[in-house]
Amino acid sequence: MERSDLELVVAIREHGSLAAAGRSLDAAPPVITKRLAALEARLGQRLFQRTTRRVSPTAEGETICERAAALLQGFRALEAELQERKAEPTGLIRLAATFGFGRLWLGPALATFQARYPRVEIQLQLTEQLPDLVSEGFDGAIWLWQVAGRQAGQWVSRPLARNQRVLVAAPGYIRQHGMPPALEALQTHACLIVRENGNAYGQRFDTWTLKNAATRATERVRVSGPLSSNSGELVRDWCLTGRGIMLRSLWDIAPELASGRLVRVLPGYAMLEGDIHWVAPFRTDPPRRLRLLIDFLVAHFQDRPWKTKQASVLQVAPQD
Repeated sequence: MERSDLELVVAIREHGSLAAAGRSLDAAPPVITKRLAALEARLGQRLFQRTTRRVSPTAEGETICERAAALLQGFRALEAELQERKAEPTGLIRLAATFGFGRLWLGPALATFQARYPRVEIQLQLTEQLPDLVSEGFDGAIWLWQVAGRQAGQWVSRPLARNQRVLVAAPGYIRQHGMPPALEALQTHACLIVRENGNAYGQRFDTWTLKNAATRATERVRVSGPLSSNSGELVRDWCLTGRGIMLRSLWDIAPELASGRLVRVLPGYAMLEGDIHWVAPFRTDPPRRLRLLIDFLVAHFQDRPWKTKQASVLQVAPQD
């Protein structure tokens, strides 16, 4: 069967008469009658029952019509996809992301993507609270943890990059207070606590949950210190001036680790629940510009560009 045969049987079933099918296909009724007779003869099956009032499919005809409709839909989808690939992507993409990651890593990546596709417009909103993406008209968000409380099938989440939070301090702090020999020793140190809104997994701000790289065991330690803030950037500034030990994402402190302004503390421990995800409402057929952006971000972040900036663990000897 050719595509024209598929269109013929679908049109006859849809309109219920040869004359109406002919009008939809821009063909005279005698032509339709002749084409149907030739098709039935070729298949050796009677596809339609004809009466003076209506033409209706036989059981065999109904089966062929169902298959024909599915094949035609596939043809149209393929043609649309090929046509879309020929055209330059265009249109608006609205995104949300957290302040730190959005400014340091996502912003430059989006600028590169937009330069590659100059007819695409990107609006990035930086926020510490995930917006209601549907009601506020966002296409998606780049977020630092999987979003809980979303009904299955209504949201999609795709990992973009692995990340971990690590313990760090300024060399001056280590020289003055010494390097903690074990995780529980953090209880005797000044720890800088980030009290960010929307704490993931409902954990206490002053309880750090870390994984031991050697044993793969999860361990918790209760920490305290004279300085805490809801601003991660401010806590990082305190840490850089030697005011204590902090737990911070690698992507946020990679330059400071590379330069030696910060050093790893207890490098065998890390908090692993800090991966970067693409989060978006489910769409059956997202526009090409959005599919291109997601693929671009996956490729851009798969090698974790901040990882290349991380220096090896520095040993800081205490002063005599």
